[in-house]
Amino acid sequence: MMTRPAPSFARFGPLRRWRDSALMVGLLALVIAGLIGLAAATGWDETRAQLMRLGPIQILALLGLSAVNYLLRALRWHLFGRRIGLPPGLWRDIRHFLGGFLMSVTPGRLGELVRIRWIRRETGVSMARSAPLFLVDRAADLVAMALILGGALALSADGIAGALPLAGLALATAVIVTRPRLLAYLVTRTYRTLGCCPRLFARLRAMARALRQFSHSGLLAAAVGLGVVGWMAEGVAFHLLLVWLGADIGFWAATAIFIFATLAGGLTGAPGGLGGAEAAMIALLTLEGLPPETSIAATAVIRVTTLWFAIGIGAVVFPIAERMSKGMMDAVENR
Repeated sequence: MMTRPAPSFARFGPLRRWRDSALMVGLLALVIAGLIGLAAATGWDETRAQLMRLGPIQILALLGLSAVNYLLRALRWHLFGRRIGLPPGLWRDIRHFLGGFLMSVTPGRLGELVRIRWIRRETGVSMARSAPLFLVDRAADLVAMALILGGALALSADGIAGALPLAGLALATAVIVTRPRLLAYLVTRTYRTLGCCPRLFARLRAMARALRQFSHSGLLAAAVGLGVVGWMAEGVAFHLLLVWLGADIGFWAATAIFIFATLAGGLTGAPGGLGGAEAAMIALLTLEGLPPETSIAATAVIRVTTLWFAIGIGAVVFPIAERMSKGMMDAVENR
C-alpha cells in the first residue's frame, strides 16, 4: 500500500501572502471609493481647495512627526530585545522594526511577526523566546494610547461617545497581556472551556510565562513613556494639519479624535484599520462642526502621512532586512 507523502506547507506561504495582498488591495479600493464618493458629493472643487492649502513644507512636517513616532517605538523594541538577551545591535533592531511595517496591513498585523524570524536568523534566539516581543510591544502601544485618549478627553472641551469605554478596553487588554500569571490563567480557563487545540494552548501558556521577563517596572515605564511621546507626535501632526486647513478644533480634541479613530480601526481587525479608522475620523470631525470637504481632506492626508508612510518605509527596509538576515544565517551555517 502506497503512503501519501506528507504535505509541504512551504507552498502555503505564497498563497497566504497573495491572500493578504488581495485583501489589502480590496479594502484600500473600498476606502478610496468611499472617499471619492464623499468628495464628489460635497464638491470636487471644495475638497481640492482644501488640499491645495498644504505645501511641501507642511507635508514634510507631518512626515517628520510620524518618523519621530516610528523611531521612538523602534527604540522601545530595542529595549525589549535587550531584555530577552539579544546581543547589542541598535541599528539591527531598528531595521527589524521598520521593515516589519510592510506587514502592518495583514489581518491583525500578524504579518509583523516576520521580525521574530529575522531575530532568529541573525542572533540564533529561538522564536519561542522572542515571540513575546510582539505581544508586549502591542501592549505598550495600547497602554500609551489609552493614557493619551483618557488625558485628551479630560482636557478637551467636548467628549467622544464611546471613547472612555474604548480607552478602558485598550488599557484592560494591555494589563492582561503584561500580567503573565493572569494571562496564563485565562489561557488555561479558555482551554478547559473549549477542550480543543492542546498544542496551541500549550504554546500560548509558554508565551504567557515568558512575559515575566518584561514585568520590571522600570522597563515598562520607559516603554510606555516612549509610546506616549511617539503617539503624541502623531496627535501634534493631526492638530497642525487641521490648523493648516483652517479648522482648529483645539489640540486635545484633535488628539482624542486621532487616537480614538486609530483604536477603533484596529478593533475592526481590518489590515491597518482600513475603513474603520477613516469612517470614525470623518464622522467625529463632522460632529465637531467641520464641513465635509475639510473632514475628508484631513482624513485622507493624515492617513497617507501615517499608515501609508509607514508602509512605504517598510517597503524600502523589508528587502534589506530580509537579505541581511538570510546572509547572516547562511554565514553561520557555512562555518
